[in-house]
Amino acid sequence: MTNPAVADLIARSNRLGADPKNTNYAGGNTSAKGTETDPVTGEPVELLWVKGSGGDLGTLQEKGLAVLRLDRMRALVDVYPGLDREDEMVAAFDYCLHGKGGAAPSIDTAMHGLVDAAHVDHLHPDSGIAIATAADGEQLTATIFGDKVVWVPWRRPGFQLGLDISEIKAQNPQAIGCILGGHGITAWGDTSEESEANSLWIIETAAAYIVEHGKADPFGAVRSGFEALPETERRAKAAALAATIRGIASHDKPMAGHFTDAPEVLEFLASERAPELAELGTSCPDHFLRTKVKPMLLDLPADASIEDSIARLNELHEAYRADYTAYYEAHADENSPAIRGADPLIVLVPGVGMFSYGANKQTARVAGEFYINAINVMRGAESLSTYTPISDAEKFRIEYWALEEAKLQRMPKPKSHQGRIALVTGAASGIGKAIATRLAAEGACVVVADLDLEKAQAAAAELGGPDVAIGVAANVADADAVQASIDEAVLAFGGLDLVVNNAGLSLSKPLLETTEKDWDLQHDVMAKGSFLVSKAAAKVLIDQKLGGDIVYISSKNSVFAGPNNIAYSATKADQAHQVRLLAVELGEHGVRVNGINPDGVVRGSGIFASGWGANRAKTYGVPEEDLGKFYAQRTILKREVVPDNVADAVYVLTGPELSRTTGLHIPVDSGVAAAFIR
Repeated sequence: MTNPAVADLIARSNRLGADPKNTNYAGGNTSAKGTETDPVTGEPVELLWVKGSGGDLGTLQEKGLAVLRLDRMRALVDVYPGLDREDEMVAAFDYCLHGKGGAAPSIDTAMHGLVDAAHVDHLHPDSGIAIATAADGEQLTATIFGDKVVWVPWRRPGFQLGLDISEIKAQNPQAIGCILGGHGITAWGDTSEESEANSLWIIETAAAYIVEHGKADPFGAVRSGFEALPETERRAKAAALAATIRGIASHDKPMAGHFTDAPEVLEFLASERAPELAELGTSCPDHFLRTKVKPMLLDLPADASIEDSIARLNELHEAYRADYTAYYEAHADENSPAIRGADPLIVLVPGVGMFSYGANKQTARVAGEFYINAINVMRGAESLSTYTPISDAEKFRIEYWALEEAKLQRMPKPKSHQGRIALVTGAASGIGKAIATRLAAEGACVVVADLDLEKAQAAAAELGGPDVAIGVAANVADADAVQASIDEAVLAFGGLDLVVNNAGLSLSKPLLETTEKDWDLQHDVMAKGSFLVSKAAAKVLIDQKLGGDIVYISSKNSVFAGPNNIAYSATKADQAHQVRLLAVELGEHGVRVNGINPDGVVRGSGIFASGWGANRAKTYGVPEEDLGKFYAQRTILKREVVPDNVADAVYVLTGPELSRTTGLHIPVDSGVAAAFIR
């Protein structure tokens, strides 16, 4: 049975975390203190429940709480070795856990345990951080809140900060919370309702004061020529730049991406003060841990050509890497973790928008959300005062904190395809859907491309939603439609790494019954369609400079001369030779091109369900429902082939195990000797 204090804590946390004005994703933490019976002694024991490391308030569940004995946690004050060794206290929290302890305690646990209040909220609201990063934040705190909220100078999160806030509360009994310089807010209350109300009062009071007393143009005047382009034009330019920018962000480590042209971003980029403010970087630790200490800003007007923009982006990238390396070397010592890469995670393009990057789509999207938080913070601080983030030295102490490094090392090993972006044609059903499902399960971002948009979107939703997959319309026989689907892919996920040419159809007819229309239709979809998709995708792969994979789902019939399918087999042979031709041409760019030759995939196949199965069954003189068994019996292994078997082959071909393989055709046919590749 859930303790009432815990139930109140979860409900409060979910309410606070659901509203982005209160805190950012996975930012901040909440706690409650209460009593339970110790199962060992049978006596009451005071406990602290606090959001564990890495959790998100908006989706917090009981399993995401760390549970500590309050008497043992507070007894740590007596053995605290001082500021120089405060990191040791995080490991000490493990000796305070109650029972199995729940989630791993966060660095902010001391703040919650040491503050003498039953309920405590630590949040990162834009309005609160605006006050926290203002040059005269201490004076503003007194002016805005009177003695109800106390200013706390910047201190890195940890045990000493918990001691500081505990002392401040003891000395200011009238206070309901504090502003943490450069960081955020903390509030408390005797009940869960009181703590939540106090948190919201601080947030809303700060926001109202900024609106009432702030300058109308905190970012300065609009820079002529840097205004937002019309929507169609800016999204077209974003798509044209996406591959190059992803290559920049992935120089040291492959990254997934996210694009936004939110009004806040476009307004900021059009302002005259954007360059100097962007250079100052972010301040709240949650912000710069996700966005790096500062973004990379293209310094060209909105109407700059694609060619000029790409050339300048590459120049700025070199400067950014040198600057970040200098930042690392200026602050690192012999105990610092190795540099984690010198590429930007936020790239800003005036008139177009913001590209953000991370190890996966969710991380990339959240990084962009955090930079929008930072823009809001800069706006608020500049409205009232001067935006003054914490120093680079302090940013480095957190970014390369041993505790942060340990947290990163605890993360699960990435899956084989994490961060890779795949586009699969004909993926709303059958073999294509099985391939999309397998790639998503292995960590890839997947673009489900299909002639039927509604079915493509439904299939994408099954895979996990927009952070995992999107559905796009794709008539592969139409060059403009193909390009539009590629553009959607790069705007959704940042780029493209893996393309599977799977879209297909078949009409089973002998030569004399095959019409010119039959011939053209099958060649348009498979031979021409694969060519158009590969051509559009290759441009992205080459611009990214990250290599990649193109896979053709061809057929046993590309090799085997079977009866009554002249048009289908001929176009499959065309696809098979495209594999060889493109493997030779694209190899210098690190792009591998391989093919798969399935046969007899009856179950779940859209082709067989659309009439092909009935025709093939008639050709071979077997009932249609037995066609899969018939195909299996004519193979060497006597085993039926299903869509998942083809998906397995795509996984192996595009994974790390066959990184030196290109120009290969893999049979997935249970062994058809007549189709052996000689």
